[in-house]
Amino acid sequence: MQTAGFDDWEPWIRLGAFAGVFAAMAAWEALAPRRARLHPRRARWTANLGLVALDALVVRLAFPVAAVGFAALAAERGWGLLNAVALPPWLAIALAVVALDLAIYFQHVMFHAVPLLWRLHRVHHADPDFDVTTGARFHPAEIVLSMGIKLAVIALLGAPAVAVLAFEVILNACAMFNHGNVTLPAGLDRALRRLVVTPDMHRIHHSMEAAEANSNYGFNLAWWDRIFGTYRAEASLPQERMRIGVAGITGDERAVSLPGLLAIPFVDDRPATVLKEESA
Repeated sequence: MQTAGFDDWEPWIRLGAFAGVFAAMAAWEALAPRRARLHPRRARWTANLGLVALDALVVRLAFPVAAVGFAALAAERGWGLLNAVALPPWLAIALAVVALDLAIYFQHVMFHAVPLLWRLHRVHHADPDFDVTTGARFHPAEIVLSMGIKLAVIALLGAPAVAVLAFEVILNACAMFNHGNVTLPAGLDRALRRLVVTPDMHRIHHSMEAAEANSNYGFNLAWWDRIFGTYRAEASLPQERMRIGVAGITGDERAVSLPGLLAIPFVDDRPATVLKEESA
């Protein structure tokens, strides 16, 4: 499969999937919200979606080829494990999707465990509300690092281009779903958790409580947290009353403005009001 073929239509598939899932989740949030909003949607969405647009621009400038095109290039040159063994195409695709999801799980754990990486990742966690836009709210530096890791995994794995495209679409859709401020019946939530990460499961990961934030790292498949012992079924408080965000950052203006989001990795984690008083 040629790289140029994917370059023609891959962005449109991803954009169409993003727009469709985003619209569906936004409508669901309006009809059946799980939690009351703390901030007007207009202010938060302007900042969060502005960050999404900036991230897309930075990735385009930083990388000459997207993940799908890179996978096609790797196949042409025979890079990676799956390009060195003879497997049925459907099996290679399935294995690649699962392996990429496992890599994202370990990457997520790493971004919490390494202090410098956490400074970048806390932009995502500092959102005072938790909704569909939170799922795409990442600092550009984290996006660039994540893309570099993803390309390395693709090269080592030899993931087929079709598998990378499928994974990208699934991951983006799941991120919007499991960050949704939506209500699911308890029985359905329990059933879905056997396979995928649900909003109630992932919302625990956004708790201000450290033990809860260091759990439920999965974005797509729910298996990894159970396998590696990071699964937490319930938070200490009911979902409606959980404290969401990052202590010392969530609660002031930098958590809900685009300039503030970009500055979060470089500032003290004490509230801006405290810093102003100390400098007065």
